Amino acid sequence: MQFPKILLDKNLCKIRTITTFITLDSNQTKWPELIQQANDFCQSLAKDFKNKGYLVQSIRIVTNAFAEYIDTTNLTTAQKDLRQLSALLNKYQQADSDLRLRFAIGEATDAHQLSLVPELIEEFGDLCNVCVNIAMNENGFLDNQLIEEAAKTVNHISQITPRGEGNFNFTVNFNCKPLIPYFPASYFEKHLPNSFVIGLETPDLLVATLKAFNQENPSLLHEQAFDGYYTSLKNNLQHHVDQLKKIIENKHLNKGFEFAGLDSSAAPSKDCASMTDVYELMGVEYFGASGTVEASALLTRVFKSITGMPLVGFSGLMLALTEDRGLAKGSQLHQFDIRSLLTYSSVCGIGLDTVPIPGGTPINKIAAMMRDTGTMAFRLNKPLTVRVFPVPGLKAGALTAFESDDLCNCTVLAVL
Repeated sequence: MQFPKILLDKNLCKIRTITTFITLDSNQTKWPELIQQANDFCQSLAKDFKNKGYLVQSIRIVTNAFAEYIDTTNLTTAQKDLRQLSALLNKYQQADSDLRLRFAIGEATDAHQLSLVPELIEEFGDLCNVCVNIAMNENGFLDNQLIEEAAKTVNHISQITPRGEGNFNFTVNFNCKPLIPYFPASYFEKHLPNSFVIGLETPDLLVATLKAFNQENPSLLHEQAFDGYYTSLKNNLQHHVDQLKKIIENKHLNKGFEFAGLDSSAAPSKDCASMTDVYELMGVEYFGASGTVEASALLTRVFKSITGMPLVGFSGLMLALTEDRGLAKGSQLHQFDIRSLLTYSSVCGIGLDTVPIPGGTPINKIAAMMRDTGTMAFRLNKPLTVRVFPVPGLKAGALTAFESDDLCNCTVLAVL
């Protein structure tokens, strides 16, 4: 198959993360070797990707549930163990400073563990990404007690971290399986073999593909255009996935980590094209206008169409409000609200991700928002998460003043 030369540019398809998954236990003498093995594996694969022209942005290590290897008797014991682990991670970050090393301590599984999370995130930041998985019972109802504890955790984090930014490192999962490569939804289970997953960042590729297609096909009927968008996006993404597969298979199988698969999500960031550009190139007036659901469904089909690698994680459309400059701007123009984002999740992506909400939002409203998202996740059998940022002192309509390099400033959305 012939591709326009520009679409073969490997800079359009970045590797957002190489994520390894390991099991730790309470024997801390084993930690240095296991952490080093994971770090060395990521560094080696990242080097090979770079040599073949593919940019790797971060390497990540994820563990089993933290209570399985950290003493969670109380906050003091947990902090002591995490300081030991943090020292190891900082050592490798300093030795390999060209790549950002991120760490997830796995899932919290009960109310006591959740009560430790705010202060752990306050102290350890991006070396303490954590999630909680909410189950549904046989009658189709969610564990509301755990949801309310999670909502309290979100609120507490917002109160003790600057501008509430610590909630960047905590999320509530619904119907999410292990081996998600993106944080903080990522977690691992100790019965699984040590593994690795690749996660992509492809908004630049999507935009370049659509621009090329529109230039070559200026006057198509709507359904013809959408057929063409789907085929072009699918083929161009598949081309790069095939190249990555060759690199992985060439050197990195049977090296202590099983290849679990690829998360084909676009995973936008501040440093690439906005997903709003993708929608506009598909004829949607702006993200949030009529046609947004249809375009979202098309993009999801593209990400689900990839072959040749197992698809894991979300492998869908990510709409991360404060990580995407275009979405952040759209919030300031009042082009969508929380209910809109939840509606779009029914045909695509990740749920309510990095959404700023008023600092005084009551716990029961946060919990209700989580239940709505979780009900949709299980009813539609898709992985969805809730990662919201109550911003102290701000009301709906106010503009955030985040200082994190990972976050864009946007309008605080109302919780109705």
